[in-house]
Amino acid sequence: MAGSFEILQAGPSAFRFRLTAEDGTVVAESPQFPTLKAVVAGINAVRENAATGFVVDRRPLAAR
Repeated sequence: MAGSFEILQAGPSAFRFRLTAEDGTVVAESPQFPTLKAVVAGINAVRENAATGFVVDRRPLAAR
């Protein structure tokens, strides 16, 4: 089984999502979105960008 996106109510008119690994570990949490449509769009954006995103190391050179 793969991880999952959980849509959560974050107030009377706000939503957020949580990405969890197969073992239940929380991998990421979103900011709040004003509508269900917006939170679904946020999930789709993560799905589209995560697989092709670059890893950028922003630590100072001395720490690498």
